[in-house]
Amino acid sequence: MFSKAIVRIPGKSLINGLTDSKHLGSPDYQKAIIQHKAYIEALQSCGLEVHVLESCEDYPDSTFVEDVALITPKCAIFTRPGFKSRRGEVEQIETVLRGQFDNVESVEAPGTIEAGDVMMVGNHYYIGLSHRTNLQGAEQLIELLVKHGHTGSTVALKDVLHLKTGLSYLENNMLVICGEFKSDPIFSGFDHIEIPESESYAANCIWVNDNVIIPAGYPLSKEKISSTGYKVIEVDVSEFKKLDGGLSCLSLRY
Repeated sequence: MFSKAIVRIPGKSLINGLTDSKHLGSPDYQKAIIQHKAYIEALQSCGLEVHVLESCEDYPDSTFVEDVALITPKCAIFTRPGFKSRRGEVEQIETVLRGQFDNVESVEAPGTIEAGDVMMVGNHYYIGLSHRTNLQGAEQLIELLVKHGHTGSTVALKDVLHLKTGLSYLENNMLVICGEFKSDPIFSGFDHIEIPESESYAANCIWVNDNVIIPAGYPLSKEKISSTGYKVIEVDVSEFKKLDGGLSCLSLRY
């Protein structure tokens, strides 16, 4: 169960964020602010105390706080993003987390890792090898996890940006799964909620205290997840989709 979350208000510089989805158009800042507020309210409705950080205009992608830190039950680990333009975001989150955790660790060069590539399943962490996360970063993270009593393993990615672009763990051995992961033997032991390719964006959803928050506008995915017994909460994150960001990217939950 989660009790807290950290989010960062989008800055006006959001429109300059990294993206491979320019065909969707530029994000509307005012609309993004409204959507972000609704996202916070959804987390609060699930019982979380939400720490809202001020915007950081120097870093257009800084609203995607998940990428720059991994919070485990035993430690906080600061990452090293794949793009140099995002690495200053780590220092911004360090000032927030260092006072909250007795055990803090960091991934160092030449390793790169973004926590959007890390999926927690109980005491084990699956780490996607992507354009943003390299093998050195994954190996460092596994060493740090083992140091604190956890385990980790790697997953080679083919098409998706981050591991959690196509996977979400909903507890109780249940995976929301899409695309390249459907036939991956690594995940054959899980129960699957398969998301159709036409709604692949909905594969990035978040389990929060027996609720599942999903992006609005994906009715087939909503029905599939609801039919397994979860209470589903929809949040419109269309402006963050334009920056390749999803629901999990927008918060650190612990």
